[in-house]
Amino acid sequence: MKEELFKRLDDKKDRIVSIRRHLHEHPELSFHETNTKQYIVDFYRDKDCDVQTFTGGNGVVVTIDSGKPGKTLAIRADFDALPIKEETGLPFASQNEGVMHACGHDGHTAYMLILAETLIELKDQFTGKIKVLHQPAEEVPPGGALQMIKDGALDGVDNVIGIHVMSPMDTGGVFYREGAIQTGRSNFNVTIHGKGGHGSSPHMANDAIVAASYFVTAVQTVISRRLDPFSVGTITIGSFDGKGQFNVIKDHVTLEGDVRAMTEETRRLIQTEITRILDGIKAMFGITYDLDYQNDYPVLMNDEKLTDFVSQTLKDADIKEVTEVTRCEPQPPSEDFAYYAEKVPSCFFYVGAKPANGVFYPHHHPKFDINEDCLLIAAKSMGAVVSEYLKGSAN
Repeated sequence: MKEELFKRLDDKKDRIVSIRRHLHEHPELSFHETNTKQYIVDFYRDKDCDVQTFTGGNGVVVTIDSGKPGKTLAIRADFDALPIKEETGLPFASQNEGVMHACGHDGHTAYMLILAETLIELKDQFTGKIKVLHQPAEEVPPGGALQMIKDGALDGVDNVIGIHVMSPMDTGGVFYREGAIQTGRSNFNVTIHGKGGHGSSPHMANDAIVAASYFVTAVQTVISRRLDPFSVGTITIGSFDGKGQFNVIKDHVTLEGDVRAMTEETRRLIQTEITRILDGIKAMFGITYDLDYQNDYPVLMNDEKLTDFVSQTLKDADIKEVTEVTRCEPQPPSEDFAYYAEKVPSCFFYVGAKPANGVFYPHHHPKFDINEDCLLIAAKSMGAVVSEYLKGSAN
């Protein structure tokens, strides 16, 4: 099956690229991907599979049933874009002003559609079922995975596997790691309330900007002085809304922050310490504060046994376009694929997508782009794992 699968994917490479470019031209923001959802549904029209959509979101679940008993493997691809003005200059750049596929989800969907089509053509050669999870809204909490799970996408599923294309990683490389592979994420919004007044009379006011500035500086000591040096955590203050007039003392300032951690214990510690610092600033400056602290995506945990199966399968697959299959370091971003991994043993791995000239821009950058050769590699890599899994080798 694997050899036939690879041959058919080779023949369809240009279609994968064409679909990716179409999706890149027509990006849609998280929770608003109605046209992309319809594009996916239309793709499967008249194909021998079951297509399920949901009223609660834009997710699409495609079930490919071999008609023979066996396990059920889910494979996931996300399809939302970001609120970024594209600056790539590509001939197929975004036609939706201020919206851009700056994370590779267009590529995920393109390779997955053609892979799914090919698996449908070959379904008499495997056992069990494949569930293709076309997931919306990965970029914005609470994320699309939770709604997919609520809608029953994981019902009867034994394992879930996902891929992310990565612009900093060399094209031709496939990368994996067992255990904690991506950070958990939290975010917070804090408003510091002081007392407004005239710039000439600070003694009659209580400057919220000064108190908020102390917070920005002090909160970094959580990482440098409260965290175990062998733990991983970051705190970023991404927004400081204190705009006013030069001679007016602000009565309130609103800040927004981002927190990342590689263990739930670290994430809880950071939350506790942020609250402690705010209480200290409250006492020091006589201010009050309102804190809204949200824990969203968990740490993404790759199942050790399944990851070993995936990595060994990829090493044995003899994919001509793959130059290396390598264990990598954990990755700093967060992923709502982590919610699937909390429910069933899962594996999330990476396919290198660095442009051929070696110059890359990071994900979420307005000039982000991928080497489109990565799309066929992703399709063959996922296809190799699926074909090996559904002949019983993952038991």
